[in-house]
Amino acid sequence: MKAFLTSRSVIFHQLAVVLLASAFAVPALAQEAQGSADQPGTPSAAVQERPSPMATQQPSLNTAREGFWGRVNPFARKKWVNNRVEPIRGQVNELNEVNAKNAQDIQDVDGRAQAGIHRAQSSADAANQRASAAGSAAQRANETALGASAQVDKLDTTVDGLDQYRQSNEIEVEFHGSQAILPSAARKQLDGFAASLSGRQGYVLEIEGHSPLAGTAGIQSSERLAEAVKRYLVTQDQIPVYRMHSVALGNALAAGTEESRPVRTSSVHIRLMENSLAAQELAPPQNANSLSGEERP
Repeated sequence: MKAFLTSRSVIFHQLAVVLLASAFAVPALAQEAQGSADQPGTPSAAVQERPSPMATQQPSLNTAREGFWGRVNPFARKKWVNNRVEPIRGQVNELNEVNAKNAQDIQDVDGRAQAGIHRAQSSADAANQRASAAGSAAQRANETALGASAQVDKLDTTVDGLDQYRQSNEIEVEFHGSQAILPSAARKQLDGFAASLSGRQGYVLEIEGHSPLAGTAGIQSSERLAEAVKRYLVTQDQIPVYRMHSVALGNALAAGTEESRPVRTSSVHIRLMENSLAAQELAPPQNANSLSGEERP
């Protein structure tokens, strides 16, 4: 019985040794097969493409060794990958920073360009508005100048024609004897004549007193007759004094009249002289005071 137990323990010991050897031998054979596949002389290496220059700059995965396990440590793959990805990650981050900086620079340049364009457009609009205002002001100034020129021409014409008068009407007022008393017919005649002057501008009245008496007596008598007519026109018909000019001629005749016509009655001759440039319009009917058909006292 003791011998049986001894042989059994020997068998278990040998089996444990074989299993342990197998555990160490399998990874070694696998790594040796991988290494032989990486040799330049092997058929697998012969069909590989020539590495690019960029690949030669990066650390080779086949030449790296990690710890006790040889070229590739099956228990350290995350660390191994991180060690090789870290440089690439740094380059990617640097590239991202460069791209972000370029994008920011482009945005800044575009913002400045847009601001400059906006300022230029605003300046152009303001200049256009000023030009339009200047054009309008110039047009108004031209119109004003044309109007002023027309006014100057009109004023020159007016000044030249200030002393241009023409006779437009005349009446003869007769008196009874040498008494300076206006008869009723004479007052009506003067009222009608004054009514035709209402609203007129630029006229004067030439009043000539005539008397059949000779010498000084005739002059004094004709002066009284002319003054009676002027007084009536001023007080009753509101004719301005500055529009009447009178002269006492006695029995003499005014210039331009027929020398053969003798003065036989006492009378006052009135001529309406109008300026050629004054507005000549007949006024509406005179007020009730001047149009009333009643005889004045």
